[in-house]
Amino acid sequence: MRLLQTLLSLALLMLLSFQTMAQEDSTELAIEEFRLQAVNDTAFTLRTTNEAGNLVKYSGPLPVRINGNLQEISFTEGEARFSLPQKANLIQVSANVGTHTIARLYRLDAEAEHGVRRFPMWLSILPPLIAIILALIFREVLLALFAGIWVGGFVIYGMSVKAFFTGLLAVADTYLVSAMTDTDHIAVILFSMLIGGMVAIISKNGGMAGVVNKLSLYARSARSSQLVTWVLGIAIFFDDYANTLIVGNTMRPVTDKHRISREKLAYIVDSTAAPVAAIAFVTTWVGAELGYIKDAATTLGIEEGAYSLFFHSLEYAYYPVLTLVFMLMLIWMNRDYGLMHKAEERARTTGAVSNHRPDSRSEARQQQEMAEFEAIDPERSRAFNALIPVLVVIFGTVIGLLYTGYNPDTWADQSIGFFRKLSMTIGDSNSYTALIWASLSGVVVAIALTVSQRIMSLYETMESLVTGFKTMLPAMLILVLAWSLAQVTKELYTAEYLTSLFSGNVSPRWLPEITFFLAAIIAFSTGSSWGTMAILYPLMLPAAWYVSQQHGMSVEETMPIMYNVISVVLAGAVFGDHCSPISDTTILSSLASGCNHIDHVKTQLPYAVTVALVANLVCTSLSSWGVHWFLVYIIGAVILWGIIKLFGKKNEYEPIPAEVPV
Repeated sequence: MRLLQTLLSLALLMLLSFQTMAQEDSTELAIEEFRLQAVNDTAFTLRTTNEAGNLVKYSGPLPVRINGNLQEISFTEGEARFSLPQKANLIQVSANVGTHTIARLYRLDAEAEHGVRRFPMWLSILPPLIAIILALIFREVLLALFAGIWVGGFVIYGMSVKAFFTGLLAVADTYLVSAMTDTDHIAVILFSMLIGGMVAIISKNGGMAGVVNKLSLYARSARSSQLVTWVLGIAIFFDDYANTLIVGNTMRPVTDKHRISREKLAYIVDSTAAPVAAIAFVTTWVGAELGYIKDAATTLGIEEGAYSLFFHSLEYAYYPVLTLVFMLMLIWMNRDYGLMHKAEERARTTGAVSNHRPDSRSEARQQQEMAEFEAIDPERSRAFNALIPVLVVIFGTVIGLLYTGYNPDTWADQSIGFFRKLSMTIGDSNSYTALIWASLSGVVVAIALTVSQRIMSLYETMESLVTGFKTMLPAMLILVLAWSLAQVTKELYTAEYLTSLFSGNVSPRWLPEITFFLAAIIAFSTGSSWGTMAILYPLMLPAAWYVSQQHGMSVEETMPIMYNVISVVLAGAVFGDHCSPISDTTILSSLASGCNHIDHVKTQLPYAVTVALVANLVCTSLSSWGVHWFLVYIIGAVILWGIIKLFGKKNEYEPIPAEVPV
């Protein structure tokens, strides 16, 4: 009888507790909307309401993301006060409430009710979405980017008739100016222009022709020329920009000779740049990655060091590693599929390495531009005139990174290993300064070699330098517009909105998959892998830790999931960056390879998606369930081999005795 009474008492207590929880949940779930009221320019009142606008008297803490910053706000009877550190014209508020997400965008407006106007949060994805759609439809990136910025300005300035014209003017006086005055952006422009100038000089002085002659000894066929390009892409691992510009410009004459399509060259260049820079131990990326990881680890109380966390995460770097393996398989098996196979078929059978369709005037202008890069004296084609400046850029970059990041205390610490010291030094370096120093040194050396051998006069050499600057101008215009669009998406909190849509309560074993696709969507929409990392690392690392702890997992069980999430944020960012037509590295890859930009995006997309699906749906899922990482890599590689074998078609076509158009 006592046992029965005890059981009944326990049942009653459980029923009461469940009822209390249900009441709390129902109260929380009843929150369908937020109402914002401006107290002044920086202070606001936030109210929880239902769809009809009636106040829901919710009391208690609620995690709310305000202008990208996650805060736990305490509500009393459905109201809470918060303040911004400084005035902001736009206020973004989002929160996960029960099983749904509330995301709203407000604009300060003294004439509106409560001092703010509310906009649907989905408007924040319009600028990048319009830019992507127009770029794919009209194959004109400059127009697409300009339209995206204009639409963003229209939304930011209030979506009125006045805002239509204000947004147009803001494209130039606000966003383009902002992009051009950013010191990092200026550094990228200077580095790119100097590299373009150096390439023009070493092309005109016969250095590039000499390199082509030397590489021809190893690039005896279409397969070997692609393989040489792949090896060079891995060898220049320290920076994705340097990788793209040097490999693309150097290998383009070689692959043209063997009738490799510009689309295939652009794919190899683009898909070796960021993946290698992202996972190599000593790169310009490592510093940012370690900073994000360290901040999250400190917040969560994880004792393991940031560099150790990064090393362990490489076991799960499936997309970057399998991308490199997939390319090698395509090259070695001499197979392609989809639009890439059509491009290769065109190049092999007709000799047309590019799919451009210029009119007669455009074709004449292109031939004139190409003539400016032909060797002035083909009989004096010496490889060292190109190799020495390129090596100066490579080693100059490494030396610059070590010099700008050198810390005597780090190197004096005997408890730190050599490679860790090296990585810490690179992480603390000023990569943009190092790149400018190296590229300027390469230009000076190229000029000195050319003039000292009397291949060209000083005047002719400087003319070649200016010609190289001109060739980089279209890419620089696109880069500036892409940076401007990124600023628009930042002001509209596009990434925060996308993040709020996908965040919620899920099993910890599914977090890596969700994180990968979330990173891919943000990177694709914004065109920035670094921006994606900056957003998701502080969000997903704590989420993975807390969700795992709530599911009763031990620290030993949680850490593999943490390593996996660290890796997939980076992998998803690189994948989205590969697929995005507004990504700066994708744009540079098209330019350096001499490929139509949209053709590059369309041919690379199926390959990137193939690897991403295998890496995420197969490899990441297997690793989440405890399969050893080495075995997972083997399984992923075998699946990719099977896909190429099943869908790929041999690139075997009889060459025709015609001059290869370039």
